Amino acid sequence: MSSSTSKTPAITPRQTMRGHTDGVHGVAHLPGGRRIITCSTDGSLRLWDLKSGTQIGEDWRDGNDGVWSMTLSPNGKTIASGSGGSDYDVRLWDVETRKVIATWTGHRNVVCALCWSADGERVASGSWDGTARVWDVKRGQNILTIKTGHRDVWAVTYSPDSSKLATGGNEENAVKIWDAKTGELLNTLKHDHTVYSLAWTSDGKKLISGSYIPIRIFDTATWQQIGVLEVEGINVGFIYAISLSLNNRLLASASWDKTARLWNLDTNLPVGPPLRHEDYLRSATLSPDGKVLATACDNNNAYTWDVHAILKEAGLEDLLPPTPNVTFILLPYKLL
Repeated sequence: MSSSTSKTPAITPRQTMRGHTDGVHGVAHLPGGRRIITCSTDGSLRLWDLKSGTQIGEDWRDGNDGVWSMTLSPNGKTIASGSGGSDYDVRLWDVETRKVIATWTGHRNVVCALCWSADGERVASGSWDGTARVWDVKRGQNILTIKTGHRDVWAVTYSPDSSKLATGGNEENAVKIWDAKTGELLNTLKHDHTVYSLAWTSDGKKLISGSYIPIRIFDTATWQQIGVLEVEGINVGFIYAISLSLNNRLLASASWDKTARLWNLDTNLPVGPPLRHEDYLRSATLSPDGKVLATACDNNNAYTWDVHAILKEAGLEDLLPPTPNVTFILLPYKLL
């Protein structure tokens, strides 16, 4: 299935979140599918109602430094954010109270990449100081620092079992695979340009990288490239962000040409027309059910897109993760 043509009508956002006063760099979907959190280099995190597109409550702030990155904990209760400006700290925010509960200091330049381990006990951060750091959440300590060899670390992600870390960056244009406990370099996957984005499939069998076109898929058993995602005849440029559905069948990307795209990972082909924006994109994040895509744009706005409708139009609703079956079990009880 091809992407857009001149005859394909443009798809418009379901909602536009306006309020930030500088570029929006990250988006996270909160559990329940009703709210998202955004972060911006205006120094704030903001909570939004997905249905109305309106901001909920006041800005979340802790100082005036720009917030360049953020990621939601596996249990949905804590946000980790990365700063750049007068400090280069990693902060933890309690989603319920909307307050900072921890501040970790160590990086010497912008923290533009963050990832939680699957058990929520570790946070990995990547910085333009060329290092990736691992932080123990309970102790609030930096327990591992990896000098990656990248000039700038743009991407960091844990393997699903949290045994490995993958980093992406520039001036060693590569994906590097590290032992997450020891920091030992295990493998290097060379690229021609800066690697901006990474995603590991939930079964751990594939690692997907976003650099200059195409998007590349690697087999993690052999570390050989086994697939690419590209639009024939169209140069979308750098891939700044990628997001995988929970069932590993749908991928969203955000690219230099100011578009987000959906990809069918069964066929490695694009789905529907590109989702066009007014400025460069910094983030594209699928909701846990795969039905909503949230994008973060340099024009100070965030957007949501109806992925379910796009897949339905294409006859590809089966790419969505299955809806969990809820079973109610009547347990025996006794009177006290």
